[in-house]
Amino acid sequence: MSHITLCLPFNVDGVEARGLLSTAWLFKIASHRMLSLAKHFPILPATDIGWKNTFRKIIYEIIPNRRYTDGVIVLVRGVYESCRQLGIDFKEVELGDWLMFQQVEREYPVRNITLKQGYEFWTTTIDYNGGSERIVVKPTIPKNYKLLLDKILEEKQKHTAKVVINDYGIRKNKLWIHGEIQLTIPIDFYYKHMTRCRVNDDKLYGGVDVNVDRINLAIVDRYGRLRDAKTFWFEDATRRGYPRRKARILIGMAIHEMLRYAYHHGVKTLFLENPEVLGRLRLLWIRNGRRLHRNYNWKVSVFRSSTIEMIVMKAPLYSINIKHVNPRGTTHSKEHDYIMRKHGLDRHLASAYLIALRGIERHTTIQKAII
Repeated sequence: MSHITLCLPFNVDGVEARGLLSTAWLFKIASHRMLSLAKHFPILPATDIGWKNTFRKIIYEIIPNRRYTDGVIVLVRGVYESCRQLGIDFKEVELGDWLMFQQVEREYPVRNITLKQGYEFWTTTIDYNGGSERIVVKPTIPKNYKLLLDKILEEKQKHTAKVVINDYGIRKNKLWIHGEIQLTIPIDFYYKHMTRCRVNDDKLYGGVDVNVDRINLAIVDRYGRLRDAKTFWFEDATRRGYPRRKARILIGMAIHEMLRYAYHHGVKTLFLENPEVLGRLRLLWIRNGRRLHRNYNWKVSVFRSSTIEMIVMKAPLYSINIKHVNPRGTTHSKEHDYIMRKHGLDRHLASAYLIALRGIERHTTIQKAII
């Protein structure tokens, strides 16, 4: 992971809402048009410049802005490359039901969605007749992001920007939009200015077991002796229909609580299940029909792997190292049942303890090999 995306929510109505909505619809129409054209090409270009030379003129006729045009091209090419890597027939894919527009050039300032002093974003919009206008969007800035935005301006940090429309409608005869501006910045820049604990000379280890409604932490010493165990909950985030943004906030709060707890209890290294292996196991669970209840696979897909990725991203803020282990055998095994009985742990905390033990074994092997 080399970049991180900041999501800044906003609400607008009237003229600003009309401009954002028309731009998003034109971007969507252009994306569908390009996807349809690309599916009929017997051989697609192999380079970025090849894609742009092939499609830019056609897409520009729909959304007459060069940077938004290139944003469409990059989006569809990304779908194509993902299909190649996953072995999916590109001609069978369809775009989802979304409304957004983006500028993919990494630059400072971003010309079409420009960050200004006072946390304003001067945004270029396109109306249905092809005319352009600059409007001002003032999103709600979380307190911890204000410093980061100030540093982007101060250090002239290059980034990309996107406007996502999450909902819209009519209220008191005025169009309104709820959306968010997404800024993508280098993760090194993020760590440079957001790190909360810059020194960590501790020596304990932590095993983390992630579930759909909780994070389980087991803290051990280098000999594998259990020092502490604790569960961090985010039950509401798993409910069907619960707003996705609120769910991410709840999960993020639980992650920070867990990392603070680990830091203040002497943890230097956390061991997590390998998300790539989890992805393969998830496919096996689905194929084998292993369903704890109707929503099980949906919850695993949406929450478990993404929560692990969030922990990986946030851990350096507390100067905590991350290492991955193979999750196979950390649940439903004789060793797992024995640990539950011996230490009086529930099955999730026992899994966290097993993950820590497996991580220490692997870490010790690596250290011996180096010596």
